[in-house]
This record gives sequence, structure tokens and C-alpha cells, in this order.
Amino acid sequence: MNPEQALLSTLDYAIFFGSLILVMIIGLWAGRKEDTAEDFYLAGKGARWWGVAGSIFGSNVSANHIVGMMGVGFSLGFVESHFEITAIAGLLLLCYFFLPVYRKLNIYTLSDYLSRRYDDRSRVAYALIMITIIVVVMMVPAFYIGSKALNILLVDQAQVQQALESAAAGQPTGIQIEQSTYVLGILIMAIVAGSYTILGGLKAVIITDVIQSVFMLVGAAIVAWLTFGQAEIGGWDGMRALDAKGKDLMHLYLPMNHPARPWTGMLSGLLILHFYYWSANQFIVQRALAARSDREARLGIVTAGFFKLLIPFMSIGTGVAAFYYFQATMPGVPVDGDTAFPLLMREVVAPVGFGLAGLVAAGLIGAILSSVDSMLNSAATLITFDIYKRFINPQANEKQLIRIGRFCIAGFVIGSALLAIFIFDPNSKEPFFTYVARHQSRLIAGLVVAFGLGMLWRGATAAGGFAAILTGVVVSYGLLPLYAKTLGQSETVAAWLGTELNFFHAVFVAAICATIVHILVSKRTQPDPAKAELTWHGLGLISKERLTAYARRLVMTVVVFAILGACMARGVLKPSVAAMLGAGWTLGILLFAIGKAPRPKGEKGLDDRLLASLLASCAVFVLFYFY
Repeated sequence: MNPEQALLSTLDYAIFFGSLILVMIIGLWAGRKEDTAEDFYLAGKGARWWGVAGSIFGSNVSANHIVGMMGVGFSLGFVESHFEITAIAGLLLLCYFFLPVYRKLNIYTLSDYLSRRYDDRSRVAYALIMITIIVVVMMVPAFYIGSKALNILLVDQAQVQQALESAAAGQPTGIQIEQSTYVLGILIMAIVAGSYTILGGLKAVIITDVIQSVFMLVGAAIVAWLTFGQAEIGGWDGMRALDAKGKDLMHLYLPMNHPARPWTGMLSGLLILHFYYWSANQFIVQRALAARSDREARLGIVTAGFFKLLIPFMSIGTGVAAFYYFQATMPGVPVDGDTAFPLLMREVVAPVGFGLAGLVAAGLIGAILSSVDSMLNSAATLITFDIYKRFINPQANEKQLIRIGRFCIAGFVIGSALLAIFIFDPNSKEPFFTYVARHQSRLIAGLVVAFGLGMLWRGATAAGGFAAILTGVVVSYGLLPLYAKTLGQSETVAAWLGTELNFFHAVFVAAICATIVHILVSKRTQPDPAKAELTWHGLGLISKERLTAYARRLVMTVVVFAILGACMARGVLKPSVAAMLGAGWTLGILLFAIGKAPRPKGEKGLDDRLLASLLASCAVFVLFYFY
């Protein structure tokens, strides 16, 4: 493509802005009649499975998955796929463990469960932590990465060429984003997402998320298909062959002292993050609470899981392919991960024409809006029910609850947009995904413990739950500097874990500490008999015998996986063989469990548990195959 030629044609711009206007109009139309708080905050509890799936997937997948993860795949490799593959464990935990409790109690917010199971201290602590995470840790950076991604996509192609030439000369400047266009991008996103979320509530959010999820998948698929279709790559098999002779990027496991993605952290602390994100996170779980039935909720969650498994191949794998494509087409020119996406757009997508670049741009804006609108609605739900209705106006009527929610959404969208403008540098090089994961990890370890023990253990007390939440935060913030000044100074320990403790390791240690504190405090305080009934067993959701059987099968599965992993590490088993054995074991033991547990009365149609078993076995296969 001619460097002086514009990346987007008139047709591309028409598709891009047309999709933006279409989403806003549909959002405003879908939520035009919100009469009750249940309508506004839970979409009238009428969401179908496809709405739950599209909204969960759209809320989770941001511009970072399309642009950022492609760049990480380009520079670091397939290891970033852990964020997507092991997320299946968190999704299934929500589906079959946490969600039945939430829906049985008919709650609006997850802090409502903590209030009923423990007391208002835990409720307020959760609400404050979640609002901090949603608004400060996630929404403000989402505006930042969204505007940055759009600007990178729409940047003058002469500047892309200049960045390449400076890199070839050994003085890389990167792509520079103008502050004015960065601010304009944030304002456009804030106006579009804020308008239909304020007026339409969760129903508008769900409908627009489904549409934007389609745009996302189509856009990512176009970039992947065209990249792998290049003669220099030769498809997926061709890329794997190039990788075997080249940088060897298609692996999931890095040394345990790796500063960014140690394999031990991926299989410990990252799982804690997944359990929080998918099972104890208001802005994800709220979509499942809006489903018209338990089965519709479960089908939606499992379907979203299958979509998640596409990301490693459509985004991260495409980044790896881009690495070898640019090696072949631009030999000697150092291309960084930040430049990979706009270069692919220029070299691979735009020359095809037919508005494909506009479709990709529409997918990018869809990824941004579907995350921001979900955060806005969920943050407003927490303020309205956990602060306003609980402590300020317990007798608030439906109109007052909706009005407060709309005021909150307006305040959040204005405040977070301003913070994104004044705090973040649009030319920063810090990986967005790492930023979010690191800061979330310092706040959530105790929450996971409070929810988990609260549902499993009748002896969990209010004091124990609150102590666990505080312990998780204190340990998470204190452990990293403490390690650096003590154990990190030891050559032996540093050889294993590095001189600085990786935050994935830190969140796992924090969760263990929070668990110990929860148990010790609960043992020394008196449990409330009524609150003790709000467990999985106490609510009549499962018998103790079946719960024990599940735990036994889980332990057996961990042992089997450990044996398969050890055999791979020693060269006894090829990864492909271990993958088939691991997936076969997973599918077999889950089907055995399904056979022992009859379906709920009245449920007809396809058994969602069969789909969940297939989803789990697919995830396990990938985890072993790309060893």
C-alpha cells in the first residue's frame, strides 16, 4: 500500500460511522421503556441465552483483545492465551457454583449476598472495592486504550512509514498520537456509550453488546483470515512450521522466574483472578442475573466460553503470524508489537478494499463500547442499591431508583473520561492488560475467599468474611515490597521466583493468607444460624454427599493433569498425546458426573452440561497441546 494513501476509504468511513450511529439508535430504541428498577438494572429479567452470551463476551472483550493481545502475541507469543483459555474455569465456576446461589436469592448486586451471608461491613467493602475497580482500574483505562487503539488505526500512514524508517535506522520513535485526537476519541466514546446506557439501562446494554460482539468477531476474523492467507505465511500450518524454525513463540509455558508470565503464576494466581472476574464481579455476573431462567443463563455463559476460545487463535495467533510475515516482507526492519496492528491493516486488509477496513474499525469501536457500557451500568447498580437504597433512602420508589442510577451513570462517564484525558499519556508503552490485571490483583484475593468460603462452609462468620477481605488487600499491597527487600535478595530464591515477586504469585499467596485468617477468625466468633443456611448445601442446591464426590473428582483430575504434565516435561509423552489424554479424561469424568446428577425438573431441550463438558475438554486440550 502506498504510504501516502489513506488507510480508510470513503466506503470504510461510511461503514465505521454507520455502525456507530446504528448502535446508538438501537440502544436508545431497545431501552425506550424502562418503568421499574428491575427493567433498568436487570433488563426485566427477560434476557435470552444469546443476549447473555453476547453481553458477557462483549463486556469482557475490549479493544485490547483486538489490538493489544495481537501485539503481545507478536512480541511475547502464545503464552498470553492463558488469559482466555483458563478463563473457562472461571466461567464454569460461575455457571454451576456461584450463579445458582445468586439466582436463588434473587439479588441485584453481589454485595447483597455478602450482606445476607455476613453483614453490612462486607457489603460496603465489596461495593467500594468494585466501584474502584470498575471506574478507576477498568473504565478510565478503557477510555484510554480505546481512544489510543482508534487513533493507531486511523493514524496518518506517512507516520507509520516514518516509524518504520526510524526503527530501521536504530532510533525507533514509534507511532505518536496527537493529544487533540486522543481527547476527541474519548469524547465520542463517552457520548455514544453514555447516551444509550443512561436512557436504556441494562436492556439497551445487552442488545447493543450482542451487535457489537458480532462486529468484533467479524473484524478479528477478517484480520486473521487475510494474515494467515498471505503466501509468506501459508495458513495455520505454515505459521507453525515457520515458528518451529524461528523464534518458537507458540508455547503456553515460560520459566517460573519469568518476570511477566511465569507458568506457576498462570496456573495459580491467574486462576484466582479468573474466579473473581467471572464469579464475583458485578459487571459480568449482572448479565447472567438478567436471564429469564437458570437454563438460559447457563447456556449464555457456556456459549460465551466458546467465543472466548476463539481469541487465542484470531488475535494472539494472528500476532505470531504477523511477526513472521513482517520478517519476510520487511527484513531488517524492527517492528514492535504496538505497530503490528496498524501495519497489518495497511499491508494486508486495506489493499483488499470492499469496506473490510471499515468493518475492522467497526469491530474495534464495538469492543470499546461494549465494555464501557457494561461498566457504567454495573457501577450505577452498586451505588443505587448498596449505598443509596441501603443507607440513604430505604423507602425509595422505582422512579427514584432509576433516576439515581441515571445520575450515577452520567457522573461516572464524565468523571472517567476526564481522568482518562488528564492522567494517561496516549503515547505510553505500558501494556494495558498487564496494568489492569496487576491493579485488580491487589484488591480481589479476599473477595474470592469471602464468597467461596461463604458458600461452602456453614461455619464462616461475619467477622471472618470481613477480615478475609481486608487481609487480601493488605497482603497484596505489602507482599511485593516485602519480598523485594527479603527473599528477593537471596540468589537461590531469585533463581526460582525472580528478584521481584510476580503479581500472579502475589495474589495466590494473598488468597492463602486471607483463607487462613477467615478460618481462624470464624473459629473464634459465633456463627449466625440463619446466615449459615445461605450456603450451597443450606439452600438445598446440592447434598453434602454430591459435593464431596465433586471434590474427590477434582483432586483426581489435578493429579492426572500433574502426571501428564510431568510426562511431557520429561519427554515421555508428546504434547499432542497428552492433550488427547487430558481432554478425554476431562470429558469422561464430566459425563460420568452428569450421569449421576439428573437434570432439574421441567428443563427441556439440549442439556447445557453436555456443552459445558465439551467446552472444558477443548480448553484442556489447548493447554496441553501448546506446551
